[in-house]
Amino acid sequence: MARRGRGAVARRRRARLKAGAAGGGVALVLLVVFWSAVWPYVTGALVVGGAGAAGWWLWRTDRFLRRGDRLWRQEEQVRAGRRSLAEVDAMSGTEFEDLVARLCRRDGCTEVRRVGGANDNGADVVGRLPDGRTLVIQCKRYAPNRTVPSRELRDLLGARVHFGADLAVFVTTTRFSRPSEDFALQNGILAVHRDLLGLWNNGASLLSLSPVNGRGQGDSRHRSRWTRTYGK
Repeated sequence: MARRGRGAVARRRRARLKAGAAGGGVALVLLVVFWSAVWPYVTGALVVGGAGAAGWWLWRTDRFLRRGDRLWRQEEQVRAGRRSLAEVDAMSGTEFEDLVARLCRRDGCTEVRRVGGANDNGADVVGRLPDGRTLVIQCKRYAPNRTVPSRELRDLLGARVHFGADLAVFVTTTRFSRPSEDFALQNGILAVHRDLLGLWNNGASLLSLSPVNGRGQGDSRHRSRWTRTYGK
């Protein structure tokens, strides 16, 4: 019984295939006979189908590239956030500049590039903020027991003029002296000292640090703890 059932199914399948082939043959014959009348419609259908396929392929490619870019940004964010400040202290100056550039890209900045070098005109990283403003960044990977003197920030002012930037940012692995901190506030420089760098590295956006610019280096007790930890 089972064998006869399988044979019947096979016969029906062959019959359907024969019917399909016969129908296709008839359609081909009719197409050839009436080609002069139907060719504009056939050509139009092929053009529309080709355009639709090309549009679908472009849409799929765009989705794939956007997804890859989003995943890259997420991976960069994870990698940047995993670095401790002790690891940052062990970086070279160039590696520190690259880290700052990656943090900017993580925050949605565009056209970010590292320009540090012998003739950097006082800038290490330049780019454009998410709101369209341009920025110039000076990076100083100093030992935590040092302080940033005000002359370093004066150089950054020159870089802001040279690059025509809307915002100047000074990022360091240590703290600012009181005169340099006052100079930054008076000249609209965002001074990212070690504590703020830790916040930025752990996920806070660069622009979210603006409201606390000039703060966070602590009172006398904080400075005493800093001295005990870093030796100055």
